[in-house]
Amino acid sequence: MRLFAAVMPPATAVAELAQAVRPLRDDHLRWTAEAGWHFTLAFMGEVEERLLPDLRARLARAATRSEPFALRLHGAGHFGRRALWAGAAGGLDAMRMLAERADAAARRAGVPMDQHHRYTPHLTLARSREDTDLDPYLAGLGPFEGTSWQVAELSLVRSNLPVSGVPGEQPRYEVVAAWPLGR
Repeated sequence: MRLFAAVMPPATAVAELAQAVRPLRDDHLRWTAEAGWHFTLAFMGEVEERLLPDLRARLARAATRSEPFALRLHGAGHFGRRALWAGAAGGLDAMRMLAERADAAARRAGVPMDQHHRYTPHLTLARSREDTDLDPYLAGLGPFEGTSWQVAELSLVRSNLPVSGVPGEQPRYEVVAAWPLGR
């Protein structure tokens, strides 16, 4: 199954961001569904069923070693000229450490992980198949400041890719396990 470790924002944070994004939505970008908004900590891709028990145990340990932390949605950024995202503020060092621990847990469980790189906290809002001027979107979301919330758990999420072939169909995300942060 296709998996990733994530921080799932609460419904109130999603609603605040949705309100800020609503006036910017247009047909120039493919917008992600609000129900799927999350902060990926460690993308694992296809994980063999036999690795799941050890992966779950190691992610549980990673969660207990990480204390809860405050986070809020904040501003916007981009990757190249094809991906627009909302940023985060607050306990970014704690979030980066949680991402490191989730990545290490997956590696130690035998999941072949992509090359390691510095974690950039982001929540993907939209993508484009071609280079796009993202400046108007960045200007519209730049001043956005969400309300702070407490990140209290680490989630293991299954990504169900679209299979119908219907244009615009998006992946569906399903939390398959979650562990509270801290002791």
